[in-house]
Amino acid sequence: MDWDRVRIFLAVARTGQILGAARRLGVNHATVSRQLTALEDDLKVKLLERQTQGCRLTGAGDVLLAAAERAESEFLQAGALLSGADATLSGTVRVGAPDGLGNCFLAAELGGLAERHPAMTIQLVPLPRTFSLSRREADIAITLERPSQGRLIVRKLTDYTLGLYAAPAYLERTGPIASEHDLADRLFVTQVDDLVYSRALDYAAAIGRLMTRRFECGSVVGQIEAVRQGHGIGVLHDYAAASAPGLVPLLPHLTFRRTYWLLSHPDTHTTRRVAEVYGHIVRAVADRRPRFVPRENPADGRA
Repeated sequence: MDWDRVRIFLAVARTGQILGAARRLGVNHATVSRQLTALEDDLKVKLLERQTQGCRLTGAGDVLLAAAERAESEFLQAGALLSGADATLSGTVRVGAPDGLGNCFLAAELGGLAERHPAMTIQLVPLPRTFSLSRREADIAITLERPSQGRLIVRKLTDYTLGLYAAPAYLERTGPIASEHDLADRLFVTQVDDLVYSRALDYAAAIGRLMTRRFECGSVVGQIEAVRQGHGIGVLHDYAAASAPGLVPLLPHLTFRRTYWLLSHPDTHTTRRVAEVYGHIVRAVADRRPRFVPRENPADGRA
């Protein structure tokens, strides 16, 4: 069996599309289609149902996928052992992270790491609603909830706190906030409910009962900017708000404490490039832990 053809099959199985696999592999889609056909002819079995909307694995395809992923894991582990003697870090490491942590902390930290290792490419991508480390959609992932299943290495990265913030100009224009009653009729800058992918983001529900006027923004950076420009009041990550000069914390008793979890896959965890990025994230967060948890006794925040 030709491993190059199996590698192409893996890419199609993981993306669900011939075109998507071609883009991932950097080859022409006709080449992908031709190699798949050759693999099926070689095995004398149909592996994929090719449809207009994409490709669906057959029963035989499921069997080959499981076997191919086991073989790939062996190759990755062997590569990690053999590359241990090589002092140069090279290759690509993809890190999936929530919007707030990615944009307001990891972008700077991982950018600096990439600068120090010119042969290594670090990809920082926003964490989607679903992802798979086993399918190599990311090498490292940071989640808001601890996974309850899957063959993963899971580590608590850090707790972090959030609170209410406003800009001085907004408070001067609309009046001070001395109690929860003062939040009535204020514009609540918050997330888009349809895009909320974790129960850990439910803090907006508690504040939403107090503030019915809403500006909903799908990114943490967008929410920070709307608050910073004096358009309303938002629940912001304390570590992110600290990097936005001039924001004023409000009602310190309305505080939320959440947790980031760091995930990697056993098959790639010891690969030198993955281990370096993983360790750098752990060290960077540990060194700046007071920035993540600046409030000594944060409450849950459910009013």
